[in-house]
Amino acid sequence: MECRAYCTSVSYPIKRLLEHFKLMGAETNLYRDVVHNRVRTLISGDVFYFSYGVVVFWGFNQEQCLPYLEQLKDFIGPLDEEIESDVFSYTYGDVPRIVEDEIYLPNDEALTFLAISHGLAQSVKLGTFETAIRKTFIHTKHIPEDLAKHGRIPLSRKEIRRKMGELFIERNSINLHVDVLDTPEFFWEYSELEPLYAMTSNYLDVDSRVEVLNQRLDVIHELFEMLGNELNHQHSSRLEWTIIALIVFEVVLTLLKDVFHVL
Repeated sequence: MECRAYCTSVSYPIKRLLEHFKLMGAETNLYRDVVHNRVRTLISGDVFYFSYGVVVFWGFNQEQCLPYLEQLKDFIGPLDEEIESDVFSYTYGDVPRIVEDEIYLPNDEALTFLAISHGLAQSVKLGTFETAIRKTFIHTKHIPEDLAKHGRIPLSRKEIRRKMGELFIERNSINLHVDVLDTPEFFWEYSELEPLYAMTSNYLDVDSRVEVLNQRLDVIHELFEMLGNELNHQHSSRLEWTIIALIVFEVVLTLLKDVFHVL
């Protein structure tokens, strides 16, 4: 059996999703910003919708997931072209563990699925942050290279402002949502299930990846400051040349008036 996780959006309207499934007569529950839809039709499985834009399927293959992903378009609009995803197989055993991307579950209870889904969902969401940071580095890596080679950044003030705006938006969009990678509040109420979440989080290296992400955000912050300094430098240089031009103009006027008696 397969378990699949997809990050398709920045967020999901959880209340609307809950009302939608209830109107359809689906077996639906709400767990702290997570909608659980238990499917018992031609397909037997469980679907968890997380408020930060991740959906996790248990018991569905890729083709069976597609109608549910298409259905999300009614709530979030067109799906992103590049959907971050991950896939595992799962079975049941006496001891819960994850070995070579196979999850061994102690039972088939919904809360057990949900506890592990929290770790899977965070990992996929973290993957979208990592992809965004990687793209930012690719698009801006020439800036420090140009500074090292030429001693200046060969961009106009307008281009620098545009780059600063892009970096600010990217950094803030991640900072505003990075709290979803903390231990979910769900485990305040179901603390006995937290070991399953911890097992999943450790297997997927979520903590170490978050640390690397924060380091890369610091690099973006430094690049943002470097662009700000370059903008200030260009502004100062422009002022200096303006002052020099005014002084030269005043000297020329003085010479024309007092020495050559032209004026």
